[in-house]
Amino acid sequence: MDVLSDILDLLQLRGSLYFRTAFSPPWSVAVPPLGRAARFHLAVQGRCLVRVGEDDTVQLNPGDLILIPGGAGHVLSDGSDAKPAALEEVLQRSGFSGEGTLVFGGEARADADTKLICGHFTFAEGVDHPLLRALPPYLLVTAELRAKAPWLDELLRLIARQMFAETPGMTASVIRLSEALFIEVIRSCADQDDALGKVVAAVGDRRIGHALGLMHRRLDQDWTLEGIAREVGMSRSRFAEQFQDLMNCAPMGYLADLRLQQAKTLLAGTSEPIQTIAQRVGYQSPAAFSRAFTNRYGHSPKASRQTAGLP
Repeated sequence: MDVLSDILDLLQLRGSLYFRTAFSPPWSVAVPPLGRAARFHLAVQGRCLVRVGEDDTVQLNPGDLILIPGGAGHVLSDGSDAKPAALEEVLQRSGFSGEGTLVFGGEARADADTKLICGHFTFAEGVDHPLLRALPPYLLVTAELRAKAPWLDELLRLIARQMFAETPGMTASVIRLSEALFIEVIRSCADQDDALGKVVAAVGDRRIGHALGLMHRRLDQDWTLEGIAREVGMSRSRFAEQFQDLMNCAPMGYLADLRLQQAKTLLAGTSEPIQTIAQRVGYQSPAAFSRAFTNRYGHSPKASRQTAGLP
């Protein structure tokens, strides 16, 4: 599963916002869409209904967690007929400053019926990957699933304890724990969606996972389809077929995208010469690299660097 860590490093997964809520009936909150993000809600006390899309409603019981990967808008409620209040309005009415507990609802009391831990992850702008494309509208972690996944269960317990302890360094601790949480949710919920299940199977497969690792860690090598297949002990045709089936893309197409996305990260995050970056990601010709990068992103490597504020 180290390849999954490589993939999330490429996507620049970052935990960024966490807070507790205390909701008293009747209550309903409309959470707006947020691009390049994945949100989660962990029920600590009481129940919560989560409506994702027009018709799909999920009930969270104590200990349940829902992860909404695509940053889609959704509604949290107690199931009453209360009209959903926009999150921005809720924050204003409650006077929530970003610290402590967001208290909201009919009586707006701190010992409310429903308590949640909410947060979100972000991904770098412009990144793409079969894993992101395979994620369903939501993933659900229930008490039954937690019983089968001890690492996931322990992470959720640790996050809950840290959020309510309010000790120094709590925010940094929760951020790091939640980034690990994202990985464990992906692994534990893989069977909830066929496309996601295939990508996770590819990562864990002895040969396809090995091929992914070779691509991620040896980008500068002059790979061919035959060369990668040979490295993992498969025929060219069988390797290409199995990779396409699991990852929903061709091996060399995956490699080409990986090279350009890694180049984009290096351009924005380092001062290395563009020619050096081109070589690091497998391009021997700076001109070929510039053409491929421009075709992919609509601007040149130099323009990408200038946008990032680097010379």
